[in-house]
Amino acid sequence: MKADPFVQARLLELQALDTRLQQIDHARTRVPAIAALAEAEGELQQVSDDVVRVETALSDIRREVTRAETDVQQVRDRATRDQARLDAGTGMTSRDLTALQSELEALARRQSDLEDVELEAMERQEAAEERLTERTAEQTRLQGEVDRIRAERDAAVAELDTERVGVADSRSGLVDSIDDGLLALYDRIRESSGGLGAAEFMHGRCGGCRLELNPVDIAAIEKAAVDEVVRCEECGRILVRIPADTQT
Repeated sequence: MKADPFVQARLLELQALDTRLQQIDHARTRVPAIAALAEAEGELQQVSDDVVRVETALSDIRREVTRAETDVQQVRDRATRDQARLDAGTGMTSRDLTALQSELEALARRQSDLEDVELEAMERQEAAEERLTERTAEQTRLQGEVDRIRAERDAAVAELDTERVGVADSRSGLVDSIDDGLLALYDRIRESSGGLGAAEFMHGRCGGCRLELNPVDIAAIEKAAVDEVVRCEECGRILVRIPADTQT
């Protein structure tokens, strides 16, 4: 294959742009905020799950408290009615009064037991409410942290995306100046060689594989016409020859 040496030289410019595009794509997946965001989101999810569990438990406890309050009130109401009947004593025999007094004593014991149950439930409710307040505050804090890191990630990714658009535009403008056949060969080699399709040839060394070519290959390259497209015998990449007066 033949191509104007100046066109061949543009392959190095194209390669630099393609390398930068690869670097941008790689950097886009390695933005530090991405890992930090995943960790923060994991912590937030754990706390959010905890909030749901505490809310569920608190709802159950509140129902227990309500039932206990209702049970205590029912016993109180019954004791109040019995006490009123006992105080009135109207139409009641001594046996009835004794039975009523016994019932009041039983109701008092029952009320005491129920009040203990109510108190225990209220204490658990208070503890659960404190736990919910603490977990909700932590959830709010972590949500703010997630939002902050997400904004940081988005800004970093947006910066890379903006640069990528610029590099891609430069690449589009450059490929228009390269022969279709040469460009197709370059793209094919680049896809099969880890993204590097063309490299400079200086001091007998391939800039792609970094290997020094043997004397026979070097002599063949030096004898090739300036418009001949030559390739590295070691890695197969296109070698762009740099004029001797520009080599350092």
